[in-house]
Amino acid sequence: MHILHLASSPRGDRSASLKLAARYLETLTSLHADATVDVLDVWTTDLLPFDGAALEAKYADLQGVQMNAEQQAVWEQIHTLGERFHRADVIVFSVPMWNFGVPYRLKHLIDAVSQRGVLFDFDAQGMRGLLKGKKVVVFATRGVALGEDFPTEDYDHQVAYLKTWARMVGVPAIDAVVSEATLADATTAETNFNAALAQASKLAADLT
Repeated sequence: MHILHLASSPRGDRSASLKLAARYLETLTSLHADATVDVLDVWTTDLLPFDGAALEAKYADLQGVQMNAEQQAVWEQIHTLGERFHRADVIVFSVPMWNFGVPYRLKHLIDAVSQRGVLFDFDAQGMRGLLKGKKVVVFATRGVALGEDFPTEDYDHQVAYLKTWARMVGVPAIDAVVSEATLADATTAETNFNAALAQASKLAADLT
């Protein structure tokens, strides 16, 4: 079993989302001695800018025209990044909610790597994800709880976004563990977080 962990919080040891992912990975690796983990931290990874040569390479690929040397080099970088997704059996996201969505560095990664021929393909018959057979697990944290004035169905652009991405690349359903109100009073925050930790352990234990 090979796991790709996409870490998108810059808070290090203070990050609730990273702690949830750590619990899941610790449980999983304790049950699967041969498991390996590839950590892609979006804050320490040099993510190529998706403009200039990268954008031109994308459209050259779409139009079936020859890329120049610079475009080809960038396109090879994108395919190399995509291989980290293809090698994984399980793709784990640890992601805090920022302004109802995901941190911009995670969005940058997804925009760079989610290309035709890398994570999906399409033709006249429609779109086909290239990551079929993989599992996607999301550990999401939120400083406040959605609901009331901000109903989840309208304002969750965090888990819902990653669910949409997963379906685009060939994974029709995801597992998500959410810990809300991390900025609430200590008792509420701890109760919610402990429940999420228990869910993380159970998800790992249930993975066959």
